[in-house]
This record gives sequence, structure tokens and C-alpha cells, in this order.
Amino acid sequence: MRLLATAILATLPFAAHAQQPTIFPTRDVAITYRATGPQGPMNITMAFSTASGLMRIDVPGGGPMGGGWMLFDHRAGSARMVMDQQRMVMTMDGTMVPGGGGFRPSPDARFTREGADRVAGLACTNWRIEDRGNRARACLTDDGVMLRAQPETQGAGTLEATEISYGPQDPARFTVPTGYQTMDMQQMMQGLQQRQGQRPPPR
Repeated sequence: MRLLATAILATLPFAAHAQQPTIFPTRDVAITYRATGPQGPMNITMAFSTASGLMRIDVPGGGPMGGGWMLFDHRAGSARMVMDQQRMVMTMDGTMVPGGGGFRPSPDARFTREGADRVAGLACTNWRIEDRGNRARACLTDDGVMLRAQPETQGAGTLEATEISYGPQDPARFTVPTGYQTMDMQQMMQGLQQRQGQRPPPR
């Protein structure tokens, strides 16, 4: 999950810059990625709804999220982690997501075009991306689909699309189920910091 979030979100803050590639998909799409990293290879799926501007990422079971999923809203600059087994939703600001940067562009963002390529049968352009101390290489289609990504962080792993399916996405898949307990990650972090500050110093 961290690899995919970092790989995808490391590119998101650049969407508003002129003379740069399209970052968000311009039409509904579902993508299966093969991710490699410290936890071993795994398949992860991502779906994007252009109508809502929402992106859903599903991770396999057995991990810390237990087969949960994340919902990113780049328009609102927010994200939600949904854990179905626990019937819980963790809300967070985009700045708290690895590589997210609040989904806002930095004036110092840099894109370097590195040539054409093909991934999973689709043409894409390789770009080297630099912003906020994050560096990554990504291959992006003209309609904003990321087909491959490799953050330049030791141990971050790689991400490559194996299957791309264009077509309308079910709006229900981008809706958090009702009745789930909602927790705010920022409030939790603030509460933890306050409790740590109230602890007596060690003797």
C-alpha cells in the first residue's frame, strides 16, 4: 500500500502545472498493477471515476489493512482508509499520505521528459519527477494513466501495470459503506502527542 500510494501520489501534485503531462485519467479506467517491494510481489488494483474525481486503491488480504481499500479525493485534498473487516474508516488530510503533499503543486516541481515506451501494450511517455524532496520515474499515457512508476527511494520497490480496462466505473465502489465507525487520523495524532507531552519525565 505504501509503495502504491507513494508511486501514484508522488505524481499528483503536478497536475495543475502547464506544459506538463496529464496526471489524472481523463476517462474512467481500472488498472491492475504488479508491485514489488520489501513485502514481496503483490497485485494491486486501482480504479478512477472521472465524474467524482475519486480514485480507489484495493490491496490484497493478509496485510496490515486486511484486504481494505483507500479512497483518494484529489479535488478535496483528502483520503479515507476503509477497513471492511473492522467496519472502520480512517479519514486523513492529503498531507498525511506518503508522497501526497496535500495533492497541491509545488512551485519548484520539475518534470523531465525521457522518451517513449510501451507498458502492457499501451504507449506511454517516461518522465522523471522531482518535487518536495520526492524523486520518481513514471511512464504516463497521453490520457493520464500511470503505467509504471519507480520512486527513487531505497527499498521503495516498483509498480507496473499488467492490465488496463477502460469503461464506466460503478459509483457504488467509490462510496464508503454506511454504519462504519469513523476516526480522524489527524485528531488521533494530536491526541497522542498531547498524551506524550503530559507524561512525567523518566527518573
